[in-house]
Amino acid sequence: MTGLAELFDLKGQVAIVTGGSRGLGLQVARALGQYGATIALVARKLEPLAAACAELETEGIVAHCFDCDLSQKEATEALTDRILDKLGRVDILVNNAGATWGAPTEAYPLHAWDKVIGLNVTSVFQLTKEVASRAFLPQGHGVVINLASIAGILGHHPKHTPTVAYNASKGAVISMTRALAAEWGPRNIRVNALAPGFFATKMTAGTLDSYSGDLIAQTPRGELGGPCDLMGAALLLSSRAGAHIIGQTIVIDGGASII
Repeated sequence: MTGLAELFDLKGQVAIVTGGSRGLGLQVARALGQYGATIALVARKLEPLAAACAELETEGIVAHCFDCDLSQKEATEALTDRILDKLGRVDILVNNAGATWGAPTEAYPLHAWDKVIGLNVTSVFQLTKEVASRAFLPQGHGVVINLASIAGILGHHPKHTPTVAYNASKGAVISMTRALAAEWGPRNIRVNALAPGFFATKMTAGTLDSYSGDLIAQTPRGELGGPCDLMGAALLLSSRAGAHIIGQTIVIDGGASII
């Protein structure tokens, strides 16, 4: 029988984490790196990306920086080339990079819609397609974790600034997760999603400045997501411990979505 520690072991594996220079992406990268994965950390700006890699390396995690603007449609092929050329393989892909935009829907600018959908949906599709076709399918295995959100399951609160494109994009990510899992599950590629609630990140700073008290009061756990709260679920879905979990979205919100 395989021991529990062995089920979570990621030694010898390479994990791409997009949007990895801060926030939830860096939290996931830290979890996978602590269990032995080599991390290919991806972000748009090189300086914070290099700082994040250096931070991980001080903790004994092997991390490599790949600066890339995933909003550019031609970027995913070149990024995959760079990672495969440097690291030789990819075993895990964490699609975390994303954007949001708040405005009343009746005044929502089309360029904002295009920006959010382009990064949160189209780039996820493109990078997943590239990595699957060039790494996962040829080697006969792979793991995809898509960062969705409870915004893809719920509407925004009427007191809060509307975020229609973000809600729509995260709903699309959840649906894409199920579609890819059904298609690729028979080929030993597991696709799942994490749906965080509110965590204190740069993206949520404006909302939390205005509504953090309300959000905490509406959460049964009584607090926002913290710096370790995604780590266990990310490790589970990345490792053999989660081998029988396919096409699922795990909500990590302190219970906010159940009331």
